[in-house]
Amino acid sequence: MWRVIKSVLAALIGVQKNQQREEDFSSDKPLAFVIAAIFVALLFVLLLIGVALLAAKV
Repeated sequence: MWRVIKSVLAALIGVQKNQQREEDFSSDKPLAFVIAAIFVALLFVLLLIGVALLAAKV
């Protein structure tokens, strides 16, 4: 599972190696990558909302 999250984070910020990307696309479990990507995106949005709310209080 950590490999999937690490791969999703690397792809999100654009530093994923081509070899790793090819391994990810040849994986037998694409659903794990989809779920991890949705989870990471949700955490990112919640973090942005939290920062905005914190900045609004200042």
